[in-house]
Amino acid sequence: MFTHGSVLPCSLAWDAFKIGNGATSAHELRGRIAQYRADRGQNADDFRIGCRVLTMPFFWDEEDWLDPPGWSPSIMQFKTFGTQEPDGRFLWDAVMERMARCGPGNDAGLGDDRHGQPQLIRPRLGQGSFRVKVVDSYKRRCAITRERTLPALEAAHIKPYSEGGAHDPSNGLLLRRDIHGLFDSRYVTVAPDLRFEVSQRIKQEFENGTEYYQLNGAEIWVPRSHQAQPDPKALAWHNENCFR
Repeated sequence: MFTHGSVLPCSLAWDAFKIGNGATSAHELRGRIAQYRADRGQNADDFRIGCRVLTMPFFWDEEDWLDPPGWSPSIMQFKTFGTQEPDGRFLWDAVMERMARCGPGNDAGLGDDRHGQPQLIRPRLGQGSFRVKVVDSYKRRCAITRERTLPALEAAHIKPYSEGGAHDPSNGLLLRRDIHGLFDSRYVTVAPDLRFEVSQRIKQEFENGTEYYQLNGAEIWVPRSHQAQPDPKALAWHNENCFR
């Protein structure tokens, strides 16, 4: 299931998905992509690559693999198939037939009716997909400081996944790495009214924290999309259960 498209530094694509990129290491990933670049890998910079984020993958044995109709080997992007045209209907029916044979253990949520109307679903995001969507939702800037040095930014869960929090942008904040560490360690929080709060325990325990106290009470920046804005319930949970 396609969930998101982005253009990312190669290093971030590797950090987000690891071997899910189809390579065994970041070095191999860069090398394989470089074969398609004009410089043939001579440029060692962390070049940017187009990423198509997929979730809820399912896998077939090789004998069930499909050759997409009308797909030229030279086509690299933007080729689509609709179910109202012959090629798209062929693909849809072929997928449905194989999914029915695979059984419920390989269900991708595509529906049971082979010829029914395609159903819109909300794909379940994984950790890597969560990170990419949060990074893009916040325009690649820290919600607190507006820092935009991408390697220094991390997607933070408001309610940790281990506590039942979802890999959903509304359960995320893009934070500078040091602030993320303080957020997870319960020294800072974001109130449901979207204001940044800093615990007095930083000064008590570390005799420091001037930079963070200068940000205390500041309103954070949130995405325009309501679906990506912080969930007030998750923020309240962090305030009540984590903040010192």
